[in-house]
Amino acid sequence: MTETLWSDAISFPEALSEAARLTDSVVERLLLTPEGLEARVFEAMRYAVLSPGKRLRPFLVLAASRLFGVARRCALQVAASVEMVHAYSLVHDDLPAMDNSDLRRGRPTCHRRFDEATAVLAGDGLLTMAFEVLSDPDTHGDPAVRCELVSSLAAAAGAGGMVGGQMIDLLAEKQILDIGAITRLQRLKTGALIAFSCEAGAILAKASTELRLALRGYAHDLGLAFQIADDLLDVEGSAAETGKPVGSDAAAGKATFVSILGAARARAQAELLVRQAVAHLDLFERRAELLREAARFVVTRRS
Repeated sequence: MTETLWSDAISFPEALSEAARLTDSVVERLLLTPEGLEARVFEAMRYAVLSPGKRLRPFLVLAASRLFGVARRCALQVAASVEMVHAYSLVHDDLPAMDNSDLRRGRPTCHRRFDEATAVLAGDGLLTMAFEVLSDPDTHGDPAVRCELVSSLAAAAGAGGMVGGQMIDLLAEKQILDIGAITRLQRLKTGALIAFSCEAGAILAKASTELRLALRGYAHDLGLAFQIADDLLDVEGSAAETGKPVGSDAAAGKATFVSILGAARARAQAELLVRQAVAHLDLFERRAELLREAARFVVTRRS
């Protein structure tokens, strides 16, 4: 593997911005709009996945891959596939049958910009293309590694991961969940894809079980901290800051970390989770500084 990711001197804001730029350039290359009537669904797919955003999950793929010296080309293929899955989940999450949202990342949601049926198909297209990308030899020369990537992302995105979490989230509008159930909801809905993003670099590098478990522990705590910060933004933030409607959980009567713990305790819990996440990275010493900065960023962000 030759071309590596970033210099040792790069700062976290620079790395986050560069991850977004590089990932978007790969998505642009992979997601060309063909001629013909099917072009509309490609336009909707591009609208969803190339909309403004932090690209935190692709950053995690790239930063974790950097720990093992994974080639940039391979890591970026995985980063693009993760962002496709994330974008698909947002498109479907925003639909009238789900959260019925009109705004996402500061602009009209996919079903508002196009129509509901096209948005459903755009989400379907992004999800399936993500696996097409992972299975491509450009992602890794070893078919066993590509198979493990496909299997791991499928588990993170499916009914035992993100889809299952969304089902619990829908049920939360009709029944009261305790803190344990909310933790499990978010571990599935948000944490599973974050966990895959953190572990993908180790899969690409065929890293040891010990190192993979360290990244998994980091991702587990990071994912929960991320969601608590999201819940705080829903209560304390504004649509101008977040790029999406706020106050929706309270309006729907959903129990959240904030509604159960209160804002102060929820914030303290998020900060504790960040400290725990950072501790999991001790095995990687200074090489993991970007991942440490990402954990701190998660609880201070305003969008």
